[in-house]
Amino acid sequence: MEEKLQLVFENLGGRHLIDRPQLDTCSNAARVRLDVHHVSPTKFLLESRGEAQVVELAWTPSDSLLKRSYLNADDAKRDGAYAIALAAVEQLESMIGVARCETKTGADYYVMPAEVDPEDYLEEAYRLEVSGSDSGETEVRYRLKQKRKQALDGKSSLPAFAAVVGFRVKLVLLEPVS
Repeated sequence: MEEKLQLVFENLGGRHLIDRPQLDTCSNAARVRLDVHHVSPTKFLLESRGEAQVVELAWTPSDSLLKRSYLNADDAKRDGAYAIALAAVEQLESMIGVARCETKTGADYYVMPAEVDPEDYLEEAYRLEVSGSDSGETEVRYRLKQKRKQALDGKSSLPAFAAVVGFRVKLVLLEPVS
């Protein structure tokens, strides 16, 4: 029996070196946006570097308090996409989130291999630029081009990844930016 590849976006604070409440907020937003379109668990297509694989996303369904807390769909898509993109970069690149990026860097988070101490080597991190969408597949793929350009145009010379999470179309795109 083939083991299902899981993309685990809840409890990121136990694996990533970013404030746990911040990551929990992002995971909660992802749960709410996923509940709008799907029932847990569901399969997503995860594409990176020209390869695609099916992954399972499982989450704790959101209750009415959580749904009311994330009524702003734009913010919830953005924050929810952060959680799923961090889980994807962890799964595919063996990197974890270590910091939020400064403004104008063209990215949202810094990521680096888990075994590297960010206190000593943050200048060797990668940037991660993220977007979330409820649009169709064509728009999600176009959004990835926009995010790649944003990372390239940022005021940082660090390498980068761009990620877009298509909540409705069950698609996660993660690409290096060059």
